[in-house]
This record gives sequence, structure tokens and C-alpha cells, in this order.
Amino acid sequence: MNQQANSDKSRRGIARRLALSGGILIVLLLLVELAVRTRQYIQYGTFGAMHVFELDEKSGLLIPPPGRVTKNFTINELGFRGPLLEIPKPTGRLRLAFLGASTTFCAEASSEAVSWPARIAAAISAQVPGIAVDYLNAGVGGHLLEQIHRNLESRVAPFEPDVIFIYEATNDLTRDTREIAVAQHAYTGHADRESWLSAHALTWYLIEKNLLLRSRKRDAISDQAHIQFDPREVSIKFRARLGALCDAAKSRSKLVVLMTFSTQARRGQDPERLNEACNTSFYYMPYMTAELLLDTFDEYNRVIREVALEKDVLLLDVAAAVPGDREHFSDSVHFKDRGCAVFAEAILAELNRSPRWKALLAR
Repeated sequence: MNQQANSDKSRRGIARRLALSGGILIVLLLLVELAVRTRQYIQYGTFGAMHVFELDEKSGLLIPPPGRVTKNFTINELGFRGPLLEIPKPTGRLRLAFLGASTTFCAEASSEAVSWPARIAAAISAQVPGIAVDYLNAGVGGHLLEQIHRNLESRVAPFEPDVIFIYEATNDLTRDTREIAVAQHAYTGHADRESWLSAHALTWYLIEKNLLLRSRKRDAISDQAHIQFDPREVSIKFRARLGALCDAAKSRSKLVVLMTFSTQARRGQDPERLNEACNTSFYYMPYMTAELLLDTFDEYNRVIREVALEKDVLLLDVAAAVPGDREHFSDSVHFKDRGCAVFAEAILAELNRSPRWKALLAR
């Protein structure tokens, strides 16, 4: 009996120690998660992911949740970043609309006022004090030109924009090159969506993403699983989609503005710096090399220039305006506050040199 009692007592002691250790581990994990989410809030203005979406039943598009508020940005009740605009548009109002994806939405900007669309609207308002100016930031993370086109027709057009700015390349470039990578058996379609655990624990999400980032960067700078293609052949579909969007935008506004696309990666950077600048591009396109990324982004910018000429829309060739460094870019394609400021200044300088722009303001 004594031996059995001692055995039971020992098992209970082990169980208590295991329970205590488990409890301590859970508390430590919760503290780590709290610390990571606090850091996320300090850096990006939200305790969770920057880009969160819900389905808009009218358009069938994924859009930012209406009414979402973070330290860095506010989503109005119609699902657009920034203030809610009046419909119908007041007489005499100059309304700007910015179409694009996450690089237009600017979640990395520390506040609404310092995002490049807001900076442009504020500067134009200051330049033309006799004209009331407002703007619509219609950028949505992850959108391709097809979704941007649908966004224009179903959600932006009712606001009657006078000027439509279009800024997108990287999402379409990713989709177009993935199709080739699949055909060449260099890409198996690994998911960009996070696992169940990373969807609920920011700490695990960051660990998982950083491990994937390192793995895909390593693949990109190795000699394995690279694809080969002519960038001019890849850009054919992009040209058609961009041309269709320009046609739709021209029918909905007085002036359409196309901008060439800016990336942190630049020719002339040393190999280590170049690969670092391509980090997030490698995350989504691990089958690419840095040199092929440069060539393909150059090709997509060439197409943007040619489409602007073919469709008779205003081109702002500002791809090289923002320095390709960590002070201006938060990753391969998204601007920090300083990058937003330089980009907006470059756009405004090009606008002010344009006869079309001057004619619009003189009406």
C-alpha cells in the first residue's frame, strides 16, 4: 500500500510539474505574442496584419473592411482609405482618383497625410487655392489590372473623378512570370496564404514568413529552378490589360495619368545589395534572378510608356525618382515616408511641366 501510495504521489507530482511547466510556457508564448503585436503596432499602426480584406458583394472584389481604423490609416465606410467623399461631386470640385494595389494604398506610410496620394492632393490644393480639391485612394493590396479595372467601373466611377492616376506593375509581373515558371516546371504554386497557426499568431506568422523569405532568396541566388524567357513576350498580356484600363479611365475622367513603376533594385548596385533589394520580389518569385527581375521591370515600364503614347494619356516617367535604398523603401516595392515624399514631389514636378495639366486647371 505504501509503495502504491508513493507511486501515485510521484505521478501526481510529475503531473503538477508538467502542468506548471506547460502553464509557464503558455504565459511566455503569450508575452512574446504581446511584445510582437506591440512592436507591430508601433511600426505599422495595427496589432495584426496590415492588409485585411472582405468581399464586396456589389463588385465581387476583396476590399479593405469598411470602418477599419489603425494608427496609420482609416478605411471609410465605403472601403476606401481616407476621408469619405460626397456623391454627387460638388460643382467646381477637382477630384483626383488613385488606382492601383498596395503600392498605391501605402500601408507602410506612418499616417494618411504622408502617403504619396495624400501628399499630391494636398500640394495641388495649395497650388490652386481658388479650386477645391479632394481625392480618392482606391488602391487595394493584391489587386491586378483586371481587379483595378473592375474597381474603377463599380466603385470609383460614381465619384466622378476628374483625374485618374494609375500605378501598378509588380502584381501583374508576378502573375505573368508565375505562369511561365509553372510551364517550365520551376514553380509548383506554393501558397502565399499563411498557415492556420500563422493566421492566429502574429509571432508564428513572422517566423514563417521570414523562413520562407530566406529560403526563396536562397533559391533565387542559387543556380536552381530559374526560368528563362524573353521579357517582351511576357509583357504582351500586361500591355492589353493596361490599354483596356486606360480606355475605361479615359471614358470616366478628363485626364488619365500613367506612372512608371519604381523598385528598390537598381542597376549598378553591388550583388549583395541588389539581392537584398530584391528580397520581397524573391519571396513571390523565387524562380527569378535579380538580373531577370531588373530586365522584366524595365520591360513593363517600357510597355507603360508605349501604352501612354498609344492611348494618348499623360505619362509621368518617375520610376527612377526615388533612390533605391532602405531609407526610401520598406521592401522591394513599397515606400517608406521618405520615399512617399520624394515620389510625390517627382509627380508634382512632372505635372507642373505638362500643358495638359495646366489646361485642366485653367478650365
